[in-house]
Amino acid sequence: MPKLAAFPKGFIHQLVAENEMSIYEWIDISTSLEIDGLEFYSNFADLKDPAQWPKIRRAVEATGMVIPMMCCSPDFTIADPEGRRREVEKEISWIRMSAELGAKYCRVLSGQRRKEITREQGLGYVVESIEACLPEAEKLGVTLTLENHYKDDFWTEPEFAQMMDVFVELVGRIDSPWFGVNFDPSNAIAAGENPLDLLEAIKHRVVTMHASDRYLAQGTIEDLRREEGGSAGYVKFFRHGVIGKGLNDYDAIFSTLKAVGFDGWISIEDGVEGMEQMVESAQFLKKKIAQHWG
Repeated sequence: MPKLAAFPKGFIHQLVAENEMSIYEWIDISTSLEIDGLEFYSNFADLKDPAQWPKIRRAVEATGMVIPMMCCSPDFTIADPEGRRREVEKEISWIRMSAELGAKYCRVLSGQRRKEITREQGLGYVVESIEACLPEAEKLGVTLTLENHYKDDFWTEPEFAQMMDVFVELVGRIDSPWFGVNFDPSNAIAAGENPLDLLEAIKHRVVTMHASDRYLAQGTIEDLRREEGGSAGYVKFFRHGVIGKGLNDYDAIFSTLKAVGFDGWISIEDGVEGMEQMVESAQFLKKKIAQHWG
């Protein structure tokens, strides 16, 4: 049966900034969710010092939870080979961080959708870069997970592999037991696509999942498609909400995953408007996991 983790989407800027919110505050707050684990982001301020990693791991495990997943954002579409090499080194350092924290999954991304590179160039850069990270991942027992992503909070351009056709081709080019997909249904909607279509295409490669839900505060999906095209920022009327009350069909998603034997970690991406919403989302997901896998 899948286990449930949480990512502090609503607190990410405070956790990244120095002296705003400590990782220990998040650990303490998260106990109200009554879940199995906490997903961390590689740029949290408290993670900058490797000497703190054992202490942070012990603090999480003292609550009965673990750190199963690391959310990392390498940018592999830089045209300059030296720039890509630096991004590979960053990802390798994050794989090592993941292992020290006890995480078995470490996210990779493709990179930013730079206008100066072609699709084929981008695919080549990303495949080469991810494959350069795989030996370290295998050595440390960490699986790299490529997310169908929209845009890292701290990037200026959307994801190179945001659209389904590029993402599916990219996944198909990497054949390793230490590589899989972190599926996020809301990001498919952000791309103006059907998340169930994407899931059908990559369901056998999914090893982890980001659970979120989005709703349109105004307008239509067609408006969203027009706004998202080439957008460098999040569209304001496409918002995070309580999971189960938005545009995603979790019964269809979980039925598909159960049918292919998925039993990995599901991480809640919620709480943008407060912990009360995240608690409600956690309750919804526990119920649905029990319904489909129980």
